[in-house]
Amino acid sequence: MTRRLCLITGASAGIGAEFARQYAALGWDLALTARRADRLETLAGEVSAAHGIETLVIAEDLGAPDAPQRILSAIEAKGRHVDALVNNAGYGLPGTFFNTSWEDQAQFIRVLYTAPLELAHRVLPGMAERGYGRIINVASLAGYAPGSAGHTLYASVKAGLIRFSESLNAECAELGHADIHCAALCPGFTWSEFHDANGTREEAGKMPKWVWMDAPPVVKQGIEAVNRGQPVIVPGMANKALATLTRILPEPLVRTIVGGQSRRYRRLD
Repeated sequence: MTRRLCLITGASAGIGAEFARQYAALGWDLALTARRADRLETLAGEVSAAHGIETLVIAEDLGAPDAPQRILSAIEAKGRHVDALVNNAGYGLPGTFFNTSWEDQAQFIRVLYTAPLELAHRVLPGMAERGYGRIINVASLAGYAPGSAGHTLYASVKAGLIRFSESLNAECAELGHADIHCAALCPGFTWSEFHDANGTREEAGKMPKWVWMDAPPVVKQGIEAVNRGQPVIVPGMANKALATLTRILPEPLVRTIVGGQSRRYRRLD
């Protein structure tokens, strides 16, 4: 195959589905993975018909420890390799660290952190051999702010993805892999099913309209950033301003502000 292939996790809806549409429009073949096979098949049919690209549908749950290897094995079985990886799969876990089970927290860590790192680790050798690769880790503006009640692991994981992406991008450059780039995409509030899935749609709907973005410009900025080797991108002027404020304001003040707003978009029961 002459076309490159992009593997997108969490591709069944929202930002992941938009990544599929935009990479397909750029002429890339796609490997789409998520838990909902029916949604993936519908999306695969849509982008294939619109752009004449090849799609592979791989229904997997990244909460399973061996899911990353099974996904890559399915791609290899089709004689393909991963040229771009979009680690997008994720969700919010309602409640607090106190009132959720460790099993739920451990699965959360696997889906949002361990699996993305494992997938990146497994595809990098092939990228290095071919001299080309793109890795986009969908982090969050939450990774810039101090943690708040109900964000005990979410903000921690997203902050970790940001630092991992920065370090991996620098490592690729230092080792002479000039055309292998890694970027953390850090959206703020983006219209998707995210808040429906974790039961916070009512709370999130009370946030001012200016904080919200649609998925297409978020994804476009992420693809452009990784192509130019930019390790971190915060899409949208409002989000950029908020990220800057978290860095220049005194930390106690930022903690107070974030803490006072957390119940507007987090469920603590």
